Amino acid sequence: MILFPAIDLKDGQCVRLKLGDMDQATVYNADPAAQACSFEEQGFAWLHVVDLNGAFAGASVNGDAVEAILKATKNPVQLGGGIRTLAHIEAWLDKGLSRVILGTVAVRDPELVKEACKAFPGKIAVGIDARAGKVAVEGWAETSDLSAVELARRFEGAGVAAIIYTDIDRDGVLTGINWESTIELADAVSIPVIASGGLASIADIVRMTMPDAAKLEGAISGRALYDGRIDPAEALRVLRREVA
Repeated sequence: MILFPAIDLKDGQCVRLKLGDMDQATVYNADPAAQACSFEEQGFAWLHVVDLNGAFAGASVNGDAVEAILKATKNPVQLGGGIRTLAHIEAWLDKGLSRVILGTVAVRDPELVKEACKAFPGKIAVGIDARAGKVAVEGWAETSDLSAVELARRFEGAGVAAIIYTDIDRDGVLTGINWESTIELADAVSIPVIASGGLASIADIVRMTMPDAAKLEGAISGRALYDGRIDPAEALRVLRREVA
């Protein structure tokens, strides 16, 4: 079970949004590469990075910050936000990304996702961001008619490495992960699912160790780590099932 610390990039800085609203951004670190090093030093084994500007623009905007992160940390990095073409995917993988997350393009062009999975085995994840159960795209600015489960099922057998499922209504507000919907999605597909949105306290970390959550690959934490609501050492100890 993996706890993925999140670095969300807006205008080259490490921020957290509230409910996906770009106008409600709190800056936590002006140096994303330094933040990546800090997470590695704390013992985290992966890093989750999102180019927030890129998600709206449909192209990489914070590329320099991402490249600095890749140079600064030895940890594998997964990146989402504005990646919409095979050439773009290949370029990022060539720069050292371990996994590319495709979100909007998974709704707009599912065949491209399947093609990418064949071209880059084990390197493609799908980001499913849902508001009231319906998939949102274009940096969460638009909501589609698709349910999260419907979209996920389109990629069964395609070779998708993981699905990152975000409940937008909980993102950045520290109300706890929507475990019911997340586990329902994990039950509906064979693709590993990563929970995202609202992780609030050590209680959520403990919840990750429960039997019905065992099928998940892990969860993403942002604001709770930055605000000190979760102690990294304690969280990682819980996930290793060690007694303090």
